[in-house]
Amino acid sequence: MNNQVLLDNLRSIPDFPVKGINFRDVTTLFKNAECLRIMLDELYELYKDKGITKIVGIESRGFVMASALAVKLGAGIVLCRKPGKLPAKTVQETYTKEYGTDTIEIHEDAIDENDVVLLHDDLLATGGTMKAALNLVNKFHPKKTYMNFLIELVNEGLDGRKIFNDEVEITTLLEV
Repeated sequence: MNNQVLLDNLRSIPDFPVKGINFRDVTTLFKNAECLRIMLDELYELYKDKGITKIVGIESRGFVMASALAVKLGAGIVLCRKPGKLPAKTVQETYTKEYGTDTIEIHEDAIDENDVVLLHDDLLATGGTMKAALNLVNKFHPKKTYMNFLIELVNEGLDGRKIFNDEVEITTLLEV
């Protein structure tokens, strides 16, 4: 899709959080009403006919567009968070990151086998967190699962998409 307004408003911060990383800052898209409208409209067009019943927003930037899209689609929102942030009983998934392991969780009653689920996050780089989120959601055996990112890094040699093989349909709004 690569909407030029979105590309023009996407801030890049060199050497953050460490030297050699070119951080893509989506907060500049979130603070701009026109960019929010464009992203929401594009997401809605992608998913309006998919029967989505739940959108899983990945902590924390994934919460923004997941919530807005859930309202527009008439779907529920499920928060995928780090441990200790959700108040009721949870289901967890632990995964390996570049510096060790991490864990994410969702409420144990958040999804059921009748749900059509969209997993949403801001950025696809290595794909590790989203792969863990997909594994977590798959424990609930939903009818169907889709995956979306606002941005996919395609020119930085990370190839995050490849870890999903063809197990889920993936869409992105911007490729950088």
